[in-house]
Amino acid sequence: MLTLIENGDVYAPEPAGRRSVLLVDGKIGRIGEVDRTALDRLGLDHRVIDASGCVVTPGLIDPHEHLLGGSGEGGLSLQTPMLFLTEIVAYGITTVVGTLGVDTTMKTMAGLLARVKALKEEGLSAYLWSGGYDVPPASVMRSVREDMLFIDECVGAGEVAISDARGIAPPLPELARLVHDVHVGGLLSGKAGVTHFHVGDGRHRLEPLRQLLECYEIEPGWLYPTHVQRNERLLDEALALVARGMTVDFDTTERDLARWFRRYLDHDGDPGRLTISSDADSGTPRWHWEQLCGLVVRERHPLELVLPLATSNVARTLKLPRKGRLAPGCDGDVLVLTRDGLDVVHVLAGGEPMVTDGHVVARERFLAESGRHYELRGARE
Repeated sequence: MLTLIENGDVYAPEPAGRRSVLLVDGKIGRIGEVDRTALDRLGLDHRVIDASGCVVTPGLIDPHEHLLGGSGEGGLSLQTPMLFLTEIVAYGITTVVGTLGVDTTMKTMAGLLARVKALKEEGLSAYLWSGGYDVPPASVMRSVREDMLFIDECVGAGEVAISDARGIAPPLPELARLVHDVHVGGLLSGKAGVTHFHVGDGRHRLEPLRQLLECYEIEPGWLYPTHVQRNERLLDEALALVARGMTVDFDTTERDLARWFRRYLDHDGDPGRLTISSDADSGTPRWHWEQLCGLVVRERHPLELVLPLATSNVARTLKLPRKGRLAPGCDGDVLVLTRDGLDVVHVLAGGEPMVTDGHVVARERFLAESGRHYELRGARE
């Protein structure tokens, strides 16, 4: 199936001007001038999207979603349900990485892997972190290294908790052993081999990561901490690690991304070493989208500065070479957005339409055989 997107201003994520984008069998076949009449003459089955007045960008990558739902701290009735396809793609996310958190007892790695595979069957690109807060981490097979070698969807270990009372505060040698094991797993499997850290608000902040760098011959690029915008002292420590070559992640759960992004830039943080995640279910894909767009629409940051935070920066960190960019050979994950408000007009994942003319057209597959009707709205909406 061919899809031609024409008359839009392409951000790949860098600005590339007014160009056409041709998708061929789920991948980007060409960016540039495309003769639409030639396609018509060939009689090939194709769809055309008119992106006049719009920008055309890569689909977003969310590196941290609790796809099985939240752990329910405070009682089992507070557990939240899994994330569904439609609430993800409605806000431009075409690639997602699932994680467990504090609960690795009722929320299991096998269950997370099943959820990831289900989303893939529905058309998303989906991956997972093996583990959770604890060390040694939970895994599907005997170790995270085996998960990385034998489970295509596994990108590394995470989210391992540091500076958080809900974690087990593993001894530094044990933490270093895990990081090295994940790195070797990456070398053997051709994956990124990074360990993803949940950073709490404890007084040690990022000290465990500094100790790993200084005492155990660990490289900054092997470590990928998130939630580093909890407070100014934590962010200042994160900026020092960014200066050493580490990539860090901000979540959007408090809906104050603009404040922390401005501080990050004002303190000379490298924009290429920052990513943005939703931390759904604490947050939502909608908040992730609204906060990201707000940096451009309200705060007036250039789109080419903001867009990599959820596209190419994530793809580089997770070593996903066909993601996060619009270029020939990359996956056909494409967004068409209104130029002024960045409203979602079209979402394509692997070349297949998920949102068309502003309406979600994707549908969870289980609904085809179900008579259920449900609607859930959180009080924090």
